[in-house]
Amino acid sequence: MIKMASAKQTLKTFFEEKNLPYQMFEIDSADGVHIIDNETVIDIIVNQASAHEQKGILDMIVRIDFVNGNVNDYLKHLATGLVS
Repeated sequence: MIKMASAKQTLKTFFEEKNLPYQMFEIDSADGVHIIDNETVIDIIVNQASAHEQKGILDMIVRIDFVNGNVNDYLKHLATGLVS
C-alpha cells in the first residue's frame, strides 16, 4: 500500500526543491512597519502551522506553482497575517 505524504512533508520537500530566492518583506501594520523574510515565513509554515493550515497553504502553493506564479507573493500575503 502506498502511504501519502503529509502536507508538512510535502511543503518541506517543495521548499527544498523550489529553492526560492531570498526575499525580505516590509509589512505595514497598525503598530508600525515589520520586516520579515521568506525563510522565516517558511519556517513558521512548516514548524508551527496546524496540519489543517498546512493543507490549505499547500493547496494554494500548488495552484500558484502550476500557473508559474510567484510563490514569494503568497508568502508575503501570509507574512501580513503573521504580523497583524
